Amino acid sequence: MTKIPDLPERFGGGTVAKRKRPPNKKKSNLDNLKWEIADALDLDDDLAQGGDELTVREAGKIGGNMVKKLVEKGKEALKQEESGSE
Repeated sequence: MTKIPDLPERFGGGTVAKRKRPPNKKKSNLDNLKWEIADALDLDDDLAQGGDELTVREAGKIGGNMVKKLVEKGKEALKQEESGSE
């Protein structure tokens, strides 16, 4: 927990939990997709620095494009499933 100075008790007393990431060294498919899209948007250098230099808009572009790709892949999978069951 990190202490935030001068935060009233009603807001948690000035402590916030730091998000701990699992020690998984292997990149997930979503992580690979994120890097692929960041590279296409020429934002991979900022992402490589931990993402701290990304603006909200840039991060949103990466996330939005990830969602678009995932929806496309889902639609393709449904089409294949439907055509395979006929």
